[in-house]
Amino acid sequence: MDGPDLEFSSAFNDKYSALTKRIIRELSNNARVPVNRLAVLAGSYRRMVSQKLKQAEEQLGIKYTMELNEQKLGLSNGHLILAKFLKKPEPEKLARILASSHVPQIAATLKGHYDLMIYANAQSGSEYVHWDKITQIRLSEYGVLWEPSDVAHRQLGFILLRNELLQRLDLPDEYRSIMLLLNQNSRLSFSDMSKKLNMHFNTVAYRFNKLVESKYIKRFTISMDPVPGTKMLAVAGKYIMKDNFESDASVSRKALMDDDKSPIASRYVVVNQLVGSYDFFSMGIFDSYDAAITHDLRYYKKAMHRHLVRAKYAEVDRVILGRLPIRSVDNRKEYDTIRWTTDNYNVSD
Repeated sequence: MDGPDLEFSSAFNDKYSALTKRIIRELSNNARVPVNRLAVLAGSYRRMVSQKLKQAEEQLGIKYTMELNEQKLGLSNGHLILAKFLKKPEPEKLARILASSHVPQIAATLKGHYDLMIYANAQSGSEYVHWDKITQIRLSEYGVLWEPSDVAHRQLGFILLRNELLQRLDLPDEYRSIMLLLNQNSRLSFSDMSKKLNMHFNTVAYRFNKLVESKYIKRFTISMDPVPGTKMLAVAGKYIMKDNFESDASVSRKALMDDDKSPIASRYVVVNQLVGSYDFFSMGIFDSYDAAITHDLRYYKKAMHRHLVRAKYAEVDRVILGRLPIRSVDNRKEYDTIRWTTDNYNVSD
């Protein structure tokens, strides 16, 4: 395909040592790995790994958390809302409105075609739609254009669920308290959990193991603050689809799966297939706004131009609720592909 290069390197990754990047990758895959084992996996000494880890925690704002199985937890499909205001509310006002409910999990202000992005989830469709309408009413004084979509398939990334939602779920009592603790810090030792819960060590260990066996937790992982010196671009696309959609989508898919050889954070944080106002959504990390436009937006529009793609985009400005799922994983292995074939409507790999 003529146009922007598919393969390129991000300079922000060069600011971090190879050891730091290996540590981040291992913790992204298993946040509970002990330091001794982490040192073996990273190919270094325990003392050096401990020092690098402490530095990374401070510089990158690492939070130890969980990637949860939303369906197993009894949640409905997630919802992505993109909003534009005639008169922008103060971020603090937006944060207060959104934090007053357990339904929104992540919210960030944007600069571009949209002013606000929200990821929401609820226990039922009626609970979600009630929040949706009430929130629009509360924001009506700002002239809000509200464009929601269902997250039908998540190809990359995960969503950090707030404890305000988790504590409302119909979970066995023996799991709930431990899950809430681990959602705040998934590296807590059994001893620390025992003290916080006023529970015997052996009971904590038993319930933890049963919780892991329950499959509510997909992975213990991390979330980092936005990487210093980078820009994050959110892109939403709507198509008029034609028969050759899969061949063009496969070209676009290559960029979403591509990454630096050894990144401090995966280039693409989230990739979703949507149903509703938009068909597609991605969020990526780049050296600059110009680099994001060149390597993300232009490549995407070029790949999908035959389907008259309408792409809206915005720079992520400020996270006002929850945390973005920024971590370092192998996007090529993680990517959950759907093949858009007409002979089989349920083909995935």
